[in-house]
Amino acid sequence: MATELEELIDFLSSPSPPVKRAAVDIVRGLTGSEDGMQSLAKYSKILLTKLSHLLGDPKEVSEPAAESLINLSQNSDLAGEMISLRLFNTAMEILYKPESPIKRLLVMLLVNLTQLDAGISSLLQIEDEKMHGLYVMKLVRSFCRTPDERQGDPFEHVGSILINISKKEAGREVLLDPKRGLLKQIIMQFDSPSLLRKRGVAGAIRNCCFDAETKLPNLLLTSEFLWPALLLPVAGNKIYSQEDTSKMPSELASALSIERESITDTEVRVHAIEAIYLIVLQLVESSGIE
Repeated sequence: MATELEELIDFLSSPSPPVKRAAVDIVRGLTGSEDGMQSLAKYSKILLTKLSHLLGDPKEVSEPAAESLINLSQNSDLAGEMISLRLFNTAMEILYKPESPIKRLLVMLLVNLTQLDAGISSLLQIEDEKMHGLYVMKLVRSFCRTPDERQGDPFEHVGSILINISKKEAGREVLLDPKRGLLKQIIMQFDSPSLLRKRGVAGAIRNCCFDAETKLPNLLLTSEFLWPALLLPVAGNKIYSQEDTSKMPSELASALSIERESITDTEVRVHAIEAIYLIVLQLVESSGIE
């Protein structure tokens, strides 16, 4: 005889919309507690499959399904199962359907999944030479578009994905590839008023700088945007005179000579300082200065 949970999970594929909606709402509630998560985990494979099939449904069903998956993906074992079930492919496909009402939630799900090495590999499409990096390019392109005020900012959490993937060498390879030009696009988002975007950009730059020893020329190709993004967080709001800026690169001199607000967020400032240190360290070593 089926247990209550098995019957509940079975209702997720009910042909009756009200029954399916009620079932997914109950599942979402259960994923909000540790006890509920542990109970659902016993049926993880069928549960995750059924929830993923609901992501393309109308908002009243797809939204609680996505929120359930986000909650469940905080468990690394369940997140690993989602990756094995190719949830990345499903999420990316639905994310780029114009009518999808859960874009922000899908991006948040990808943030959780890319905290695992297997998730990073899936997003980078490492095993598919022809498709390698395509998902990342699509996400960066969406991240760099001006948000539609009517829809909010569904792609601002992409910044967190960029931090996750840039922790791995394969991710940094994609971001620093001059032919793709992704790093330049990402850095330009540092001017965004969104703190979440600023943190994502600063963290991704900082991680990319760990490859300064071998990728310094690629980093410096973006210097027009890189130096202002790194130095403004630590420069305060002082307006520098022409005499002060006369020996600075023009892009930095321009940024420091105009009125601006101080960047006070500790996370952004620490990432910027660490990136500057890594770049300067490599510049000094390559110049032979002791």
